[in-house]
Amino acid sequence: MPPRDKALACVVAVIWGVNFVAAQIGMETFPPLLLAALRFALVALPAVLFIKPPGNGIKTVVAAGATMGLLQFALLYTAMNFGMPAGLASLVLQVQTVFTVVIAAVILRERPTTYQVVGIAIGLAGMALVGWKHMAEAPALPFLMTIGAAASWALGNVVVRRRPPRDGFSLVVWSALVPPIPLFGLSVLLEGWPAITQAMTHMSLRSVLGLAFITYLASMAGYGIWNLLLSRHAASSVAPWSMLVPPLGMVAAFFYSGEQPGVLGVIGGAIVIVGVLMALGVGKGWTDRPSGRPAIEPPGL
Repeated sequence: MPPRDKALACVVAVIWGVNFVAAQIGMETFPPLLLAALRFALVALPAVLFIKPPGNGIKTVVAAGATMGLLQFALLYTAMNFGMPAGLASLVLQVQTVFTVVIAAVILRERPTTYQVVGIAIGLAGMALVGWKHMAEAPALPFLMTIGAAASWALGNVVVRRRPPRDGFSLVVWSALVPPIPLFGLSVLLEGWPAITQAMTHMSLRSVLGLAFITYLASMAGYGIWNLLLSRHAASSVAPWSMLVPPLGMVAAFFYSGEQPGVLGVIGGAIVIVGVLMALGVGKGWTDRPSGRPAIEPPGL
């Protein structure tokens, strides 16, 4: 991955790290599923009237919208509605890295190197440290639903990688046509008309700004760049970047609400960074260097 693409991946990780704080602000007014429905509706409209289709087929567009949009956020936001803490959700969701690498290996035959696998494992161990105290208290059903959301995201990654779009931003806009109506239906079913009416008639500036962030930065910019990177590089080279999101989210939460990460959080965040760097091949040359001892020539005949 060239330096420019690495810089883009870092930008996405920063945006998504702040994204969960922005979502929390949005949820001060909007119920989670309604927030998700509004998010995708605003991504799609009116942009879809001016942006050309991504050129990778209607089936791919619908599949990307169904997996990375509808399924991922229906499961994630419903889990949050059922009691999954936002910080822990941001952490557990990054297990999509493992799902992406495994699914890409099976379907696309993109085999990760042993060094990458070790790096991903180290990154997951670091994430476990970051969220250790929360995981012990997490309710089972929302936790499993968040795992399902991670699997849905991973499927979407492979869908995009299998048939890359002409333009990553275009795919974000057109695939956003899929989630709004089903998400709004789930909102009516699970959150109820009174909550929806209350939210729409009592919007605060803070919640609108939170909605704007997750719509225009996290979705349009973040996923636009993410899809672009998936069209250029193997899934196993792109997916590990998302493991930087929990440590960055931890920093964002500290500045937003003064939430202290604790010693385990700091250590876990450092381990995650090491794991991501390894998964991206940094330092691999050191393990491949010769020992420095002269080679022993076989005796001549």
